[in-house]
Amino acid sequence: MPRQKRLNVPGSVFHVMARGIERRVIFRDKADYQEFLFRLAQALEKSGSLCYAWVLMPNHFHLLVRSSDRPLSDLMRRLMTSYAGYFNRRHRWSGHLFQNRYKSILCQEDIYFLELVRYLHLNPVRAGLVKSLGELNRYPWSGHGVLAGAKENQWQRTGEVLCRFHTSKEVARGRYQEFVQDGWKMGRRPDLTGGGLQRSAGGWEGVTGVKAGKEFWRSDARILGDGEFVSDVLKASEETLAEKEQLRREGWTLEKILQRGCDAAGVKLPDILRKGRENGVSKAKSLISYWAVEKLGMSRRAVAGRLKISQQAVSEWFEKGRHLCEQESINLLSC
Repeated sequence: MPRQKRLNVPGSVFHVMARGIERRVIFRDKADYQEFLFRLAQALEKSGSLCYAWVLMPNHFHLLVRSSDRPLSDLMRRLMTSYAGYFNRRHRWSGHLFQNRYKSILCQEDIYFLELVRYLHLNPVRAGLVKSLGELNRYPWSGHGVLAGAKENQWQRTGEVLCRFHTSKEVARGRYQEFVQDGWKMGRRPDLTGGGLQRSAGGWEGVTGVKAGKEFWRSDARILGDGEFVSDVLKASEETLAEKEQLRREGWTLEKILQRGCDAAGVKLPDILRKGRENGVSKAKSLISYWAVEKLGMSRRAVAGRLKISQQAVSEWFEKGRHLCEQESINLLSC
């Protein structure tokens, strides 16, 4: 079965997970953990995403993040590609570091936000790495200690979590600690990480209730939320896909975008296939990369093949193209 496309709904909360290939260790020592966090901070800043909860385990990691107007993939590509490169260089490792692509679940915030903050931060407990709340407060590779006030972290967003407990930060931290302690023995939660209908209905008990009532309940394995929320998310995502399909119906292809990018930058098509970073050529490559990926939904591999550059270069031109369109108000349809 072909894998489903990523959901791109700006401003949404996502639970993101990634494991080492064959469940191998991806953090071998303190330096690796610190390097990953450094690169996470950079990726969050550059992508405009926000991080509310995080935990690093020896062979995997979890994040609870809110996407910006950019796709979640912008954040994850920056983070995982750069860290994998670092890891391979430092440990003389060759081949893939992570197992397949990362897993992301778009979450219904009002119901699941705090549950996910707690669930993510209790990972060291479930793995037997910590035995008490005090130990969890001191566990260095988790955002829990930051919320508890035991350590500081400039890039982790704590206000959005603590305000849900009390307006006073000190009172909120105490209540947050109680909340975590209440869930200490919760174990694994299939309703937070399992498949579509089970997750949407709130666990197996909810699925049984839905089936007994013979209700129509839309579900999707990429989404954590009730049936109405799932429908709303899919509708928003489908509208985005519809916009891309409309452009294709209107005759927009990669070749047409190539020509439009050259026209907007004042260069000729053969010029952009040569190596170099002249202003006009750079502008054309930036616009072409951004429009082809963002507006037509083309893969970076396809764009890289046509421009005869690497996929990493396409990602760099993509970011420059986004800034160009925003700063100079350049529009694909009107330039």
